[in-house]
Amino acid sequence: MIVHTDIASLRSVQRPVLTTGTFDGVHKGHLAILERLIDRSRKEHGESVLFTFHPHPRMVLFPTDNDLKLLNTQQEKIALLEAAGLDHLLVIPFSRQFSRMHALDYVRDVLVGGIGIHAVVIGYDHRFGRNREGDLHLLKRTGDAFGFLVEEIPAQEVDHLKVSSTKVRQALLDGQVAHANELLGYPYPVSGIVVKGDGIGRTLGYPTANIGAIDRYKLVPGDGVYAVTIELNDGMHGGMLYIGDRPTLKSGLPRRAVEVNIFDLDRDLYGEMITVRFVEKVRGDMRFADLDALKEQLHLDRATVRERLADI
Repeated sequence: MIVHTDIASLRSVQRPVLTTGTFDGVHKGHLAILERLIDRSRKEHGESVLFTFHPHPRMVLFPTDNDLKLLNTQQEKIALLEAAGLDHLLVIPFSRQFSRMHALDYVRDVLVGGIGIHAVVIGYDHRFGRNREGDLHLLKRTGDAFGFLVEEIPAQEVDHLKVSSTKVRQALLDGQVAHANELLGYPYPVSGIVVKGDGIGRTLGYPTANIGAIDRYKLVPGDGVYAVTIELNDGMHGGMLYIGDRPTLKSGLPRRAVEVNIFDLDRDLYGEMITVRFVEKVRGDMRFADLDALKEQLHLDRATVRERLADI
């Protein structure tokens, strides 16, 4: 897959067949669209193109909205799209000026004049242009005028998937990571750098790697204990991950903790990149009477997590 950051560079693409959208999560619904896109590009002897934006349009249009959380970092999204078999990814900066472009101008100046599209594959309910004035009917009319094909993904096919980025986000916030994984089609990942903690986990017999430097817009699932797999420089491991403010320890940490106890590994990980992939939630966050009670629960948690990871 070739990643483009300049519309003009797509002029060399042969018979581009294009779809557009944010594709946050690259979930099963997105994959169905990409499958149709790639299939159509092959039939047309062309090349598949996804036209998307970075940063996310909401970051530009609502800069004071701090609630936006994304399912993918840009690196994650690119890797998922490449794995899907896409030929070209066009990523351009989103701006207020671009958001004010009328739909007809967008089709004429960007899709036709800038990219030179041969065909568009789009969902029945897709809207675009200033005030979302553009729709499938406009695309079909302009397609006839400018000489490009339009393939509609019909309502019954899109609705049958019953998948959306919003549904995935809500499942993750609710801690329903197994359901989110089913919607995504892959285990949800969170990556960061191992940073120093206060070492209390080690005194309890459960040393943890504290994950910091997580992308500020990356959605972190709801508080609780999870079965996870862990990717480190030396390969894959199993472990149990905790998310929360550690109410039993009352450590006064200035941030929500994301820390993982990695099974059968006890070495210095400070400064290493770490990626955890969520498998299943084991329990919610809890306050315990004392550290002995917490330690007893951790023992039970580890046994449960090992059981859940046994078939992976």
